[in-house]
Amino acid sequence: MIRSVVKGVGGYLPEKVVTNDDLGKIIETNNEWIVQRTGIEQRHVAADDQSTSDLAVEAAKKALLNAGMDASDLDCVIVATTTPDLTFPATAASVQAKLGMRVGTIAFDVQAVCSGFLYALTVANSFIVSGQSKRVLVIGAEVMTRLLDWQDRTTCVLFGDGAGAIILEGETGQGTGADRGILSTHLHSDGANQSLLYTTGGAGTSGISGKISMQGREVFKHAVQRLAEVAEETLVANNIQKSDITWLVPHQANKRIIEATGEKLGLPSDRVILTVAKHANTSAASVPLALAHGVENNLFKPGDLLLLEAMGAGLTWGAALLRW
Repeated sequence: MIRSVVKGVGGYLPEKVVTNDDLGKIIETNNEWIVQRTGIEQRHVAADDQSTSDLAVEAAKKALLNAGMDASDLDCVIVATTTPDLTFPATAASVQAKLGMRVGTIAFDVQAVCSGFLYALTVANSFIVSGQSKRVLVIGAEVMTRLLDWQDRTTCVLFGDGAGAIILEGETGQGTGADRGILSTHLHSDGANQSLLYTTGGAGTSGISGKISMQGREVFKHAVQRLAEVAEETLVANNIQKSDITWLVPHQANKRIIEATGEKLGLPSDRVILTVAKHANTSAASVPLALAHGVENNLFKPGDLLLLEAMGAGLTWGAALLRW
């Protein structure tokens, strides 16, 4: 049985850092208020001349270096983003060109906002398992700060910019839970609740990208419930117990949501990747950046079982279970 094995991971954050104290100078807020409610201390902001594809390429280069590969080794790139460089073509096409990938390789975008990386990961896994592709570059990249109303303190404190990338390669396994690679993925959506988190415009309506609008308390409640449900779904699907999970690698949106998810899984805090304080919510870049943090700090060991989770606008949510 073919499994999609992680061969390389990389992350990139723009140089500019905006702290909570910096925000306190332009809106009515302060560090204590933000940290208490979200766990966020700072966020990175892309330079004026940086686009989503620029961030994606930097993360991809680090993933390639980590994998010991060249761009010519790849036969597919999928970019998860809700802030594409252009309405079209796909940001992935720009990434393909900037990396110097072979002409004819597959390149396209996936849009599921904060769950986008898990959606892209699922597609990449399907390509590999079906034999469509051998090596796939999966990137989550966002410049979310360009969707912010900097006078809206309920949303502008929450988001940051960044990119994370992983490289998947097909390997033959035994078809058991002991195999390395992706063991299962689980995706869901609920469009009836899209009004809880959305942008006020779009290419097909207003002709502009719009700004983020969010009902924070309602999103929080849905997140805690849905992430617990998809975690249980993943455990049942793989016939494993909570205690079998080595690491929780969650979407980095809110410290309290992450802690609640870890507690429901019975995981101590030192087995939960937590980067939200330094990154804020980077949407589709969040989970791969958390993976990059784990790799950079040598946290993941061969055989570790990682549970990846995310929830975002749509509403969308999902999980993936992989053996390191």
